[in-house]
Amino acid sequence: MPKRKAAIAVGGVAALGAAALLLPNANASQDNDQASGAAGTAKTLKAADASNLAAQLQKALGDALAGAYYDSGKQQLVVNVVNGDKNVVVQAQKAGAAVRQVANSTAELKAAARTLKTKATIPGTAWAVDPRTDKVVVTADSTVTGAKWDRLESTVRGLGADMATLKKSAGTFKTFVSGGDAIFSQVQGGQVRCSLGFNVTASDGSPAFLTAGHCGVAAKDWSDSQNGQPVATVDQATFPGNDFSLVKYNDAATQAPSEVNVGNGQTVQIKQAADATVGSTVFRMGSTTGLHNGQVTGLDATVNFQSETDPGGVDTVNGLIQTNVCAEAGDSGGSLFTQDGGAVGLTSGGSGDCTSGGETFFQPVTAALQATGATLGDGGNGAGAGAGDQAGTADPSASAGDQAGAGDQAGAGDQAGGDQIGGGADPSATAGDQSGADQSGAADQSGAGDQSGAGDQSGADQSGADQSGAGAGTGHGAGAGSGHGGSSRR
Repeated sequence: MPKRKAAIAVGGVAALGAAALLLPNANASQDNDQASGAAGTAKTLKAADASNLAAQLQKALGDALAGAYYDSGKQQLVVNVVNGDKNVVVQAQKAGAAVRQVANSTAELKAAARTLKTKATIPGTAWAVDPRTDKVVVTADSTVTGAKWDRLESTVRGLGADMATLKKSAGTFKTFVSGGDAIFSQVQGGQVRCSLGFNVTASDGSPAFLTAGHCGVAAKDWSDSQNGQPVATVDQATFPGNDFSLVKYNDAATQAPSEVNVGNGQTVQIKQAADATVGSTVFRMGSTTGLHNGQVTGLDATVNFQSETDPGGVDTVNGLIQTNVCAEAGDSGGSLFTQDGGAVGLTSGGSGDCTSGGETFFQPVTAALQATGATLGDGGNGAGAGAGDQAGTADPSASAGDQAGAGDQAGAGDQAGGDQIGGGADPSATAGDQSGADQSGAADQSGAGDQSGAGDQSGADQSGADQSGAGAGTGHGAGAGSGHGGSSRR
């Protein structure tokens, strides 16, 4: 692709199922509304600022904190503290966070996750710490039955009702395949299809992009058209354990803009990587299902996918972001981002669909950048893009017919949640997005989507590095796409 913008540059949705223009200043600074930050007074924060504050407090206070989450209703960061440690409480309050006393420490929750890893690494299971309930939430998909269910249930019961809860998912945990702003590869036995996540600059200065690791493991050479010649080559790929790939464009002159194209000529400028925070709003693009939004429900989630290469094996992926954003076949590898243009994640897998809802897991972009040495946008690998960096994206709560302009958006008073695109749309109430019982209110998001607390797992029991979503068609969702796709692997 000589000296032209990459055709697969994180975008190009042919038909969005739901979109409207973003108010340019929807997430403008709220400094005028913020409290002074004196002890005992929590600041009103944008989601990105809350994420930055959570990261700062975690770095400063470590395991003295027992998790944190964003209360989108109050627009406050809430941090959990055990045993009323005065020093921790004062520091957190002075920084502008609300403080909540909880029973379980970070060390205890991590120990519970290690017990699950040892005793319950079963295909179709996942777990994460939910800071809102101060528990480890364990989820089993529809394949966990009989003796496997009994084993899992016994393990969770042994942790105690105050430490862990067990939930059932109607779907099946799998990597999402086929579709998106498609990249293609011809392999023995068929065609692999994935989606570009975010354009980056490799450590040697060459243009490249990030996508899912299971895509990079499946195929080495990638094209921007179904039957086209390869335009990019996998440089690094990690799966299982993590789920990211760095793919370099073959033409060093390729212009690879750091943006997500959300259709109708609208793009979101991506300048920095953003850390996810439980309770914050995120957006996902995909040609299979269009634009959808939802909330982060868990961090450091562990998912045990059934291995395709070993019928009795498990492909375990650790350290994932869990959300209630719906996804379907065709979404692997694509972009998860924030309203203000922060790159958050790459779609890994999950269960359910955009009719019945489900849980979806994402590889954190920050971890992928650190591991590959790549840089994003203007070179920022840190958390949180600044407000105003974004060039009009889409409001997933609006219908396709509402794409006329900002005036058609629902205002902040129309829907719950304060940090969403469109001036306050509630991502959990998006039409067609999340209809599952656990996916509406913040208090209800401790279900399967809330699995974190497993980031300390090494994944030593993982088998088969060649997994992807079994049974998905190779051509599903062809021709449409936007920074969100998957591999169709046989």
